[in-house]
Amino acid sequence: MHRRTALTVSAALLAAAPLLTACGSDAHPGAAAVVGGERIEVSSLQAQVEDVRDAQAASPQSAQLVAATGDLGRRKLNVMIFDRVVDEVARDHGVTATRAELQQARTSFVRQAGGEDRLAAVLLQEQGVAPDQIDAFVRRNVLMNKIAQKLGVTESPEGQKKLTDVFSAASKELGIDVNPRYGRWDDAQVRLSDTTAPWLRQISQDPAAVPSGA
Repeated sequence: MHRRTALTVSAALLAAAPLLTACGSDAHPGAAAVVGGERIEVSSLQAQVEDVRDAQAASPQSAQLVAATGDLGRRKLNVMIFDRVVDEVARDHGVTATRAELQQARTSFVRQAGGEDRLAAVLLQEQGVAPDQIDAFVRRNVLMNKIAQKLGVTESPEGQKKLTDVFSAASKELGIDVNPRYGRWDDAQVRLSDTTAPWLRQISQDPAAVPSGA
């Protein structure tokens, strides 16, 4: 097993700024955000939210899960945008994730969680991830780990800053434009305003480590 590298990114919330962007106006009707010139449609975001709500409705803890994710639309958009930043950083540094690596990582997650059903329950409860969104969660984890490894990031404030700086630069390059109904995108924090950072709380070279929350 490889040495584990844990990186924690600040989860402090930013106050929503009054600045309105063009996204969501006549410039980008029907878009929740535009990232690198590519639209994230409101309909795509709503589909992700509905997947989570359907999974929550089927849970014995349905009421608690729904109550804990009242801002689910912003949280899911946060992750959808962040995934595109991850892809940009991965391309810039020649990082890819093979099907075998993804399968191996998912198997490790399942084993760590104590089974497929338990993994699905944990991710739904702690990160608002529906069962059919687990593959995207696994892919993000694998890419983040490989990026950290490629950059030589270590478990230190300096290592965390290095990783954050790389993602911040990629975020700025993408020119992220968010529909003001969802807030604004902060390039420095690499997250949507009024949301918790989408970064994995623990980026480990051991993919079996299931994060405790986002």
